Amino acid sequence: MAGHSKWAQIKRHKAVTDAVKSRVFSRYARLIALESRKGAGNANAPSLAAVIARAKAANMPKDNIERAIAKGVSKEGGDLEQVVYEAYGPAGIAIVIDALTDSRNRTTQELKHLLSKNGVELAAPGAALWAFTKSPDGSFTPNEPLAEVAGDNETKLGELLSTLDEHDDVQTVYTNARGYESTGS
Repeated sequence: MAGHSKWAQIKRHKAVTDAVKSRVFSRYARLIALESRKGAGNANAPSLAAVIARAKAANMPKDNIERAIAKGVSKEGGDLEQVVYEAYGPAGIAIVIDALTDSRNRTTQELKHLLSKNGVELAAPGAALWAFTKSPDGSFTPNEPLAEVAGDNETKLGELLSTLDEHDDVQTVYTNARGYESTGS
């Protein structure tokens, strides 16, 4: 019965859920810091209030939210910048990557590397945006009809999206594939 203790099972499960929460909370913290900088720390600014509401819906602690707001208005908060990258995935699926970074060059090179490992190249600005409509809150909604993906291409797309989702700077990944419309926070 070695290795079958309840504590060991709880510990493994907790480690996995804590890692997922940490990734989600850090994404929201960066987004809150960016919006806080734009709104000069005013929590009633519409864009900052919307991000805070989404963070609270994800059960982000109030202390973390307040720290992110303070970091956004402080001088040591760094210059975060929102960047949108475009690519075409397996079977010609349009992909839009929404990233938040303090170094555009570093993030561009890292994303190029991740995409090339999965057999995909970064597209020119505007190359894939035709397949999406940008909503007022800054998110992208795929235009109809959605592309169908099956078989080996579906596996490749799933691997690509999970690889991109694990990158720290990537906030959300949007596709025009049915069932894969968006991933991330």
